[in-house]
Amino acid sequence: MKTKRLHYRTVRRINGFLFVLPWIIGFLLFFFIPIVTTIVFSFNNVSPAPQGGRQLDWVGFKNYYDMFKTVLSSNNQQYIRIFYEEFINIIINTPLIVIFSLFAGLLLNMNYKGRSVVRVIFFLPIVLGLNVVLNLISVSTSSSYIDSQTQSQAFLQADLFERLLLNSGLPLSMVGFLSSSVSQIFMIMARSGVQILIFLAGLQSINKSLYEVAEIEGANKYEVFWKIILPMMSQLILFVTIYTIVDMFLISRVTTEIYYYAFLKSRIGLSAAISIVYLLFVSGLIALVWFILSKVVVKFD
Repeated sequence: MKTKRLHYRTVRRINGFLFVLPWIIGFLLFFFIPIVTTIVFSFNNVSPAPQGGRQLDWVGFKNYYDMFKTVLSSNNQQYIRIFYEEFINIIINTPLIVIFSLFAGLLLNMNYKGRSVVRVIFFLPIVLGLNVVLNLISVSTSSSYIDSQTQSQAFLQADLFERLLLNSGLPLSMVGFLSSSVSQIFMIMARSGVQILIFLAGLQSINKSLYEVAEIEGANKYEVFWKIILPMMSQLILFVTIYTIVDMFLISRVTTEIYYYAFLKSRIGLSAAISIVYLLFVSGLIALVWFILSKVVVKFD
């Protein structure tokens, strides 16, 4: 009996579904129930029950009304300031992290002596965790004299770099952006570990014959990057951008405010309302970024 073979597109769809199946199971088990619970809490006043557990008293949209009343209050402008600063920080640092990760991936994909050591340096925050690396650095610079000398040298170098940019004739806004970017280079490196790993895997998956054809045609490194590497990496750039936005939002100070209302002021309903509004805002921003970047993504069949 002759069996019917599946179409190539059908096989790809099945493989794609199997690939994301662990994530779907994990989302249903560990994220869907907490999200539904948070939505329920946002419409209730949550308090301890006399018999133990929790008691829910329906209040409708009162928690959302209290949230906006608290945020927009003239006597309490710190939340608007925190949200604005974190949003600007994400808008500025996300492109820097993505660009840095791509070029770091290109660097780590090259063949040279000491490549393994360089890879360990870049991936150290992933292996040990960012907090552990920060503690190691702080311990290594614990000497007050050495620390003061290092800080003085770093300040002079930053001031020299800023004066160099000002003398070059660049606009003040551009000088401020470049100077702040250089001052955050360690944070950018620390937050780029996963992104570098993704780009490195993508670069190693590019067919070597494409480079051979480009070399035969006389293409230089610049043309290879723009004609081969960047189009092949465009889908990963979209994925890494969305991942970076989510990662930046997870470490935002807004999450600290959510924790403050939930566990320090025991206003779980208000904290849940802030969480839902925050989640909707992040989802809307991710949808907007996906819509914009998907227009320039090169799709391969």
